[in-house]
Amino acid sequence: MKKFISLMLVSAMTAALVACGGGSSTTQTTAAAAPAAETTAAAAAETTAAAAAETEAAAAETQAAAPAAAAAEYTILPPVLTEPTDEEPLGSPDATVRFKVGDTNAMTSAYNQGLVAFRKHLEELSGGEMTIDIYPSSSLGNESDMLDAVSMGTQDMLVTSTGPIPAFAKSTANWAVLDLPYLFPSYESAYAVLDGEVGQQLLAGFDGTGVKALAFWENGYRCTTNSKKEIVHPDDLKGMKIRTMENKVHMATYTALGATPTAMAMGEVFSALQQGTIDGQENPFSIIYYGNKLHEIQPYITQNDVFYSPAVLCISEDVFNGLTEEQQGWLLEASELAKHEQRAIERGMQQMGRKNMEAFGCTVSDVDQAEWIEATKSVYDDASLGIDADLLAKIQAVTGAN
Repeated sequence: MKKFISLMLVSAMTAALVACGGGSSTTQTTAAAAPAAETTAAAAAETTAAAAAETEAAAAETQAAAPAAAAAEYTILPPVLTEPTDEEPLGSPDATVRFKVGDTNAMTSAYNQGLVAFRKHLEELSGGEMTIDIYPSSSLGNESDMLDAVSMGTQDMLVTSTGPIPAFAKSTANWAVLDLPYLFPSYESAYAVLDGEVGQQLLAGFDGTGVKALAFWENGYRCTTNSKKEIVHPDDLKGMKIRTMENKVHMATYTALGATPTAMAMGEVFSALQQGTIDGQENPFSIIYYGNKLHEIQPYITQNDVFYSPAVLCISEDVFNGLTEEQQGWLLEASELAKHEQRAIERGMQQMGRKNMEAFGCTVSDVDQAEWIEATKSVYDDASLGIDADLLAKIQAVTGAN
């Protein structure tokens, strides 16, 4: 564990701060006053025309820069390329303030390695006063159950995918936009959106629901696995039963790809694949390999990166409001520090997970992504999904994709 945490700290010290925002500038034009005797009508007209042209150019520059102004400055740490270890789930026994945190993945997953980093920061910032106890592998229920429990105050915290969030509350229905296929062309574009204005708007949607959303963590780019055959083209999926999250946008996407989507809680997936109830499923490599060992029964893996999937660290509003202002500050700072580290861990697991699955004997296939983007375009026009068009436009203004 010490070696793992040390590597993360070295990564943090070598982090590059990447500025994705674009600023607009205002140009002021001042016409030089010439002696009245030397000013001719023609010169005055020329000066006026030049000033107007410069003002128009400045306005055009400002308008062109406006979409980029919505982007955020974000921090990217180098990927953590150290194999994770099965960390101790319980925090320091000396802490007087403890939070019970649940998720659906194993301790070796990016979620829980991120929670270990969060716990380290929280204990250090609070001088050992505060800690977390981690409950992995759906031991506190599925994501929907845990989200409800946190909202009622019967569970302190959780890390969840976006899967159950659109259906959680009316104010979080617009989160469905994040589940659109091929929305984010890169990690950088995702961070620019999620750490910026749009991300803050989405997190604020939880206000008053009983849940406080602390920060966007990372689930990663989701890929398709199956037990039947190699999948390279969308047509290869026709007729296959593919497990998705309990999420309308993901189900509509796999329907568009020709598959038969089956919504299922993560805790039920391994046994359903073993029993042949479903043919395949979709998840990031970090969950396929490290989180649930699905590669052991899913020999065909397609790196089609259909969705970039964020994760969210949440706490009960009642629990948060019951803390002192100083304790709240420690918690918020720890969640922000761990956010960057958790993302670096997940990106490292994506790289290492693929290599490990290939070494295990799995067939890992690449695709022509343009072909898959074209096959899923209809999802953007599906009115039944209730996608927030204005929010989508804001995201695409930052990412440059449409």
